[in-house]
Amino acid sequence: MERRDPREQITIKALTVWLAAVAVYVVAITGRTSFGVAGIDAIERFEVDASRVAVFTAVQIGVYALVQIPVGLLIDKFGPRLIMVVGALVMGLGQVLLGFTDSYPVAILARVLIGAGDATAFVSALRLLPSWFPMRSTPLFTQLTSAIGQLGQFISAVPFLALLHAEGWTVAFVSLGAVAALIAILALVAIADTPDPVEEAREDSRGPSIREILSIVLRSPLCWEAFAIHGLGMMFMITFTLLWGMPIMVQGMGLSPTQAGTVLTVYTFATALGGPFLAPISARAGKNRDLAAAAISAVHFITWAVFFASTQPRGMAAALIVAVIMGVCTPISNFGFDNVRERMPRSVVASGTGLGNMGGFAAGMIATQVIGLLLDATAPDGNYTWGNFRIAWAAVLGMWVLLLAGMFYARHLVGRGGASEGARPAR
Repeated sequence: MERRDPREQITIKALTVWLAAVAVYVVAITGRTSFGVAGIDAIERFEVDASRVAVFTAVQIGVYALVQIPVGLLIDKFGPRLIMVVGALVMGLGQVLLGFTDSYPVAILARVLIGAGDATAFVSALRLLPSWFPMRSTPLFTQLTSAIGQLGQFISAVPFLALLHAEGWTVAFVSLGAVAALIAILALVAIADTPDPVEEAREDSRGPSIREILSIVLRSPLCWEAFAIHGLGMMFMITFTLLWGMPIMVQGMGLSPTQAGTVLTVYTFATALGGPFLAPISARAGKNRDLAAAAISAVHFITWAVFFASTQPRGMAAALIVAVIMGVCTPISNFGFDNVRERMPRSVVASGTGLGNMGGFAAGMIATQVIGLLLDATAPDGNYTWGNFRIAWAAVLGMWVLLLAGMFYARHLVGRGGASEGARPAR
């Protein structure tokens, strides 16, 4: 029987590899968002104020953002399978360390490990796509990867939160660490870098050096445009779900933790539906994906501006509406990756994707920390009200404006012919 080429048609083997990679990504999202639902518990456990608890998230997503290019370089040189397995183990170690410690500095170190391990999952999963799927199918599988990965947010908001309140901090976080180790074993067994590893190794040996990869990626406005698009799509979600969503809903709006968890769950399902819905838009928009991303992101911006325009705390219904719109709009963050995959050389796709994947996390890191500083400045006693959160959220709205300006500037440079001079499309 003739062997089918997964680059020409979707195969069972390709789907198996992809699902194993998605499982790693689900665990990464769970680890990333688990601290968001435990934010109030963290304030009590480590006896810190808002700006110091914000450091946990800022450090984690800061490390995530900073190691994206190094991770991309490692993936381009050693393949996504190895990097994904190592990343899952590092992430699991961080969760176990966080579970056992009640020391603030040690907990910060644990979040460094979690951020570094998390950083390997998504880029590795995306790097597998052009090797295992036809190019015409990769925008859909990019969005499906992102959408299914959001199950990690559901796991954090429902079973993890229940375990945290039922069994305590240590059991909850150590359990996450154990699951990460098991998923690493699954990845080791089920994932292969390409359908023909021997051929791929031969091709990679002729590839550019690390210095050449860095030069191509850092000088490409197409990759920087992906950076800005990712920020426009992800920043609101990162700031809300990774730390400040629970305090806003519980302390600012007066919702119960269960109600707040429901809002996060609704967001998760909205994202899962929004990703596949937006995939055809990305495929049809082509080189105008950036304009489509800007238009959808503008809806997101207006939603948050209206939400915080009220001087009185919003209710559960408003929070649910915001969660749905945020969930549907967040997947535009992947639009830039489609441009990188289609218009950059295959040998630098992971590194270029890594640079793009920094956008939302770098912006989220800054916005999250500024929110903490503004909250401490407006409510030094730690009794945060709706009014305090209204002032603090201005940091997020301001960051969005900067990202939009950066995207249009990068688009201008791409239009002048600076996208990826000498590049060939990824196979």
